[in-house]
Amino acid sequence: MLLENKVAVIYGAGGSIGDAVARAFASEGAFVYLAGRTQEKLDRVATDIRNDGGKAETALVDALDETQVEAFVEGVVKKSRKIDISFNLISYGDIQKPLMEISTEDFLHPINCASRSHFLTTRAAARHMIKVRSGVVLLFGGSGPQTLPGLGGFKVALDAMEGIRRQWAIELGPHGVRVVTIVTGGIVETIPWQADGRDAIARSIQDAAHLHRTATLHDVGNVAAFAASDKASAITDATINISSGAIVDP
Repeated sequence: MLLENKVAVIYGAGGSIGDAVARAFASEGAFVYLAGRTQEKLDRVATDIRNDGGKAETALVDALDETQVEAFVEGVVKKSRKIDISFNLISYGDIQKPLMEISTEDFLHPINCASRSHFLTTRAAARHMIKVRSGVVLLFGGSGPQTLPGLGGFKVALDAMEGIRRQWAIELGPHGVRVVTIVTGGIVETIPWQADGRDAIARSIQDAAHLHRTATLHDVGNVAAFAASDKASAITDATINISSGAIVDP
């Protein structure tokens, strides 16, 4: 099992991507701590993991609140003695409009949300990882050289995450802590069925991919489990690209 005896914290664990990653981590032997803002969603994921023989606990945590993040991480370490993996998968609450039409507040919201949340959650985990000279911080979304019109501040937020990953990686690397981003280019399963233009969006994602398929939630879970495992111990300050060719590495 790739993650046997590992302790993982997952923020945004009640969402579809967090759910998939939590299940993958648990199936590979990790004890997963599921953090989020909706207890019902967290309980559903935790119950399914336990029914499958895995180990999971839940906690209500606002990943933008410094006090809550610090208290959550300290509680995990007090109980499990360590944190091996930290993965922040919260949504950024982005409003996507052309830049000439979007308000300043709506443009800046996803940028501020992504930057603040990832800074807080990474720092809280890294404080304990440094002590044992081991650990992995995973980020999700990535960037890539291209963009599309009408995304508001969302793509800028992803670009900011690239810079955050590089800064954490170079500062944590000497302490044995890895920082890795997973980029997908879009997951059709996460597009709400009632969303306007869903079919057209799905086709555009598939058409852009060299493999004419998109990454699935199952793919994300599998790759995240590998990236967090000791088999990927030489990978840091890097993007693992599972966009099926939709995002071409520069």
